[in-house]
Amino acid sequence: MATITDRGRPSAIGWRLPPFYCPVERRTDLHAQADLLEKRAVEWIDAYGLYPDHTERAWGLATHSAEFTCRIIPRGAEDAMLLFIQWNYWANAVDDWHDSGSDATGTAKIVDHSARLIRALEYPGSAMLPSNPLTRALEDLVTRTRALLTPYQLMRFMDGTRDWLFGAGWQTSNAERGIMPSLNDFAAMTVSTNGTRFTLAWCDAANAIDVPPDVLYSAPVQALTDAAGFVVSSDNDLFSYAKEDHLDQPEQNLINVIAHEKGITPLEAVPYAVGIRDRAMTLFLRLREQLGRDADPMLARYLESLGDYVSGCIIWQNDAPRYASPRNRNPLPVPGASYHVTYRDTPSDLATAPPAIPSITWWWDQLRD
Repeated sequence: MATITDRGRPSAIGWRLPPFYCPVERRTDLHAQADLLEKRAVEWIDAYGLYPDHTERAWGLATHSAEFTCRIIPRGAEDAMLLFIQWNYWANAVDDWHDSGSDATGTAKIVDHSARLIRALEYPGSAMLPSNPLTRALEDLVTRTRALLTPYQLMRFMDGTRDWLFGAGWQTSNAERGIMPSLNDFAAMTVSTNGTRFTLAWCDAANAIDVPPDVLYSAPVQALTDAAGFVVSSDNDLFSYAKEDHLDQPEQNLINVIAHEKGITPLEAVPYAVGIRDRAMTLFLRLREQLGRDADPMLARYLESLGDYVSGCIIWQNDAPRYASPRNRNPLPVPGASYHVTYRDTPSDLATAPPAIPSITWWWDQLRD
């Protein structure tokens, strides 16, 4: 059971999460320079005053963004790793603002901020964002990112950021209108709201992976990429459920979407959510094996990196205080908090056909056998 200082409210789905089906290599080692990278990232955070006080700083560091990066990119180049860690701390600060539920984060505000942020990435010095610690930190990140990445890598990163902000705007518009999306709509959008393309752009840059565009953007590789993002997002919905269950309007996650659509409780929805997630994992494994048969060394490295992304996220979230000792139940992160997850060797749903979710059926269409 998770080490939690409970403020009197149990989690609606329980603290013991279902076993995870993840038969890809689970690396127990972090990046060799993980401690140094974390130290440098925290120094950067403090230099820019990213958090206004001790409590906000503690919860910002509780994301364990350095560990996240070092688990999904266990052998990456240090300069790119450091930038990605800093981008993650910065992005989590923005994400928490998006999720705060205040009037300041209505759809109009989110869309306006997103447009200004994208232009700040594309046109440094455009002065489209107000001067504050987050913006000054962003300006530093943009300058260093543009100096480090190739034009193609930079375009992928900007596209990934745009996709993440696009998803955030969609979520906010649903919340503002009091709408819980359908399962089909949610499945279509969750890779965007999860920031999958934002993350994978950095995975490739740090790992020196350069898959040609005609291959990377082919339907089978994009289906595989989306399936990986769906699995990671589904896992996050389990780990983060207790962190968000205090909101008056239920959070848009896979569990609540299914519960709303079926008219059942969140706890009753968990097996359905895990079953859909496991079918996506099965598809991921089959499609990755298919693509690996004829893969050149660069594509093979991309396929391996996707596996690190899926498995590393589970290990990271298991012990990250942001999830294992959620803020709505604890005044400060609890050291040593953990969900103590377990794994299973077979999927909870043995079906290999696509689930009845039209927006993602095309992933299965990429299988040749």
